[in-house]
Amino acid sequence: MKPLAPRSLSFLILALCAATPAMASALSLKECLSLAAAGNYSLAVTASDRLIAQEAITQARSGFLPRVDFQGGYTLQAKPQAVNFGERGSIETQDGTYGFFNLSVTQTIYDFGRTSSRRQRASLLHEATAQQYAAAEKDVFLQVVEAYFGILEARRLLGTAEEEVAQRTDHLRIATNLFEQGVVTRNDLLQAQVRLAESSQKRLVAANRLENRWMYLNHLTGRPLDQRDELEEGTESAMPDTAGAEERAFANRPELTALARSADAADAEVSEARSGYYPELYAKAGVDYVENSKVREQAIYAATVGLKINLFEGFATESRHRQSVERLTRSRDALRLAREQVRLELATALNDARVAEQRIKSVETAIRQGEENLRINRDRYQAQVGTATDVLDAQTLLTQIKTDYHRAVFDFQVAKARVSKAMGEL
Repeated sequence: MKPLAPRSLSFLILALCAATPAMASALSLKECLSLAAAGNYSLAVTASDRLIAQEAITQARSGFLPRVDFQGGYTLQAKPQAVNFGERGSIETQDGTYGFFNLSVTQTIYDFGRTSSRRQRASLLHEATAQQYAAAEKDVFLQVVEAYFGILEARRLLGTAEEEVAQRTDHLRIATNLFEQGVVTRNDLLQAQVRLAESSQKRLVAANRLENRWMYLNHLTGRPLDQRDELEEGTESAMPDTAGAEERAFANRPELTALARSADAADAEVSEARSGYYPELYAKAGVDYVENSKVREQAIYAATVGLKINLFEGFATESRHRQSVERLTRSRDALRLAREQVRLELATALNDARVAEQRIKSVETAIRQGEENLRINRDRYQAQVGTATDVLDAQTLLTQIKTDYHRAVFDFQVAKARVSKAMGEL
């Protein structure tokens, strides 16, 4: 029976791996992104920030509504209060024990924009938080893309490692036959065994890398770590249209929008802090009741329109105002920094995509040359005009070329996703 050629053997191994029942239904990149949007753990944590910011709006809006206070209780005195009339004695003005309560309703009429600035600031911070969530979501999406194509890359690298193992197994068979015929020395046999062991180690490393990337993808998508699916091998995203890329990035990036809203919120905080120098006009209505059988009016009803202003509180108002001004300056500086970072991120991603595409084209030709080089050296060795070292070096070279190719494909796909993310369109 004619033995299988190394290439046929490697294809058989890959076919058996593909037929393994552990793989379930095919999973597309789009489905992975949907799973991440719904089940990613870090996004679930970030989503709470939006709810917290929403409640801050409710708190700030409460300043437009009246404040209702109630206080009540029951007092027991050792001795009731009395009025002393000298030699004529004294008369009690209170009962020894009595109940009381106070109910008041206070409404701010005008506070020089303090409440409206507070509400505006809360609304802007809520919008900024929503944009921060969108930015976090795009970061997670990029991680999913990297993990998805990382699995495809790891599978191809594992296939390359399996192919090298098959090639060196076949070479060991040939070296063994030639050694038994007395044509080659034992050194060729030992060299083939050592190189086969080395290739087996590489295969284990490649399999472990594939397993780790599966667990990372499952973590990002909120699935059980041990779940495995068949990924769509043909999934390749198209290079996005980069016309006006920088302008689109500045317009679409949620991080920039979030920082712009934060700067607006800091401006509203300055207005709020400045209002601390001004008075507040308010109206108040209430009832004070004290149980007392000694007096005629036990419940006092009153209405007040008043003005209150803080005259001195240890320079706290001045300090709050200076803090708010510095926060506004910091927010504006952070926005300028973020714009420059986006510009750098976009330029880097575009450059990486161009280089990776060039690498793919150059390595594609090298693969054919490497396969031809291996064939020639294998034939020369079998014809006893070449050395075992030449064959093993040709196998190593072909494996390296294929590894470079798969990594270039992976880098190109990830770079395209980074370009989309940099433009805010992932």
